[in-house]
Amino acid sequence: MSPHEQCPFHDSRVVIGPAFKADAPARYARLRALGPIHPAEFHHGLKGWVIVGYDLARQALTHPALLKDATPAAGALAAAGYVLHQPSVGLGAQMMEADPPEHTRLRRLASAAFTPRRTAELAPRMEQIAHDLIDAMPPSGEFDLVEAFTNPLPATVIAELLGIPAEHHLDFRRWSGQALQVASPEHRPALAGLHGLLADLVADKRRRPQDDLLSALVAVRDEEDGRLSEEELVGTAMMLVVAGHESTVNLLGNAVLALLQHPEQLGLLRERPELMPGAVEEFLRYDTSVERSTSRYASEDLELGGVPIPRGSMITVALGSAGHDAPQAEGDDPAVLDVTRPGARHLAFGHGIHYCLGAPLARLETTVALRTLLSRVPELELAAPVDSIDWIGSGIIRGVLSLPVRRRVG
Repeated sequence: MSPHEQCPFHDSRVVIGPAFKADAPARYARLRALGPIHPAEFHHGLKGWVIVGYDLARQALTHPALLKDATPAAGALAAAGYVLHQPSVGLGAQMMEADPPEHTRLRRLASAAFTPRRTAELAPRMEQIAHDLIDAMPPSGEFDLVEAFTNPLPATVIAELLGIPAEHHLDFRRWSGQALQVASPEHRPALAGLHGLLADLVADKRRRPQDDLLSALVAVRDEEDGRLSEEELVGTAMMLVVAGHESTVNLLGNAVLALLQHPEQLGLLRERPELMPGAVEEFLRYDTSVERSTSRYASEDLELGGVPIPRGSMITVALGSAGHDAPQAEGDDPAVLDVTRPGARHLAFGHGIHYCLGAPLARLETTVALRTLLSRVPELELAAPVDSIDWIGSGIIRGVLSLPVRRRVG
């Protein structure tokens, strides 16, 4: 019997809306038990397929007939009001929404500016920002850790990295937080606000270059690939802002929430801070912030996991679900948070040619932020029941909207 015949979800689509996202780990676990791929309905009735199994996820992320070119699905996307794949109004004109050879050209040019050395040099500044934010936290009483720490830290890092002036930081933070919430009324205005801000900044960096990533992207040139166009510069900056900010904001929030729910794991990290780099891989596996990949589109009729997929179908990979299906060391339970897990396997940064360019930045930032927070605020505890915490209700990002905490007394 094929997975298609075994799985009752193929008779009715999985609706990935606010209720699903608030209970995502349990929902995905039930789906994995039924099969590795399921028909799904996303925002505004947009239909497609979601892959929840690790092996099929790896296959799909490198499948030659699953492309970023949305032309075969143009009618369905337009009917749903989906614009993220488009240049100028969405996140198009950058490598995350391109196929080879264009993807190869765009990634090579971006990589020439966004170097490992540039990332590594940020560590002292990250630590200083973390200390400053902790200094500003109230000494007692309840407060929101998202507002006080997990949001402003990555926002400040990516804004300073790109060279966004301080007077634009609040708008930038608000817009980048709303840009991927595709079912929200703020979604399109946020995209428009970011486009306008970054287009103006690109023009300014061309006239007056500085020692920042946006100036480096403007200046980068390759004998074979030429330069990034104005539209590509803005698109690449949009990708770095949205991916670099939102993914780390929510990875930090998810990690802290997981630790506060597992005090024995929290205690291990406080006692053995050298575990932090491996623990970050476990947080990426256990409850990653990029719940699903960006969409691919079937360029031809094909089969995935024994299920026929018609040309033009939209496919998305549940990266977080794959982390709970990935092979781990013998005897390790993937449902358990274990900060000592050796070599936690996951797909949090994707797989194949679209593997996240900013993965080293996310790893470094999360390591520095958590290490600083746990050493400076060891008495942190949840100030609300876990089931009362609100989660992002649409889009590919998984994270809490707020994280009520307090400093434990005594």
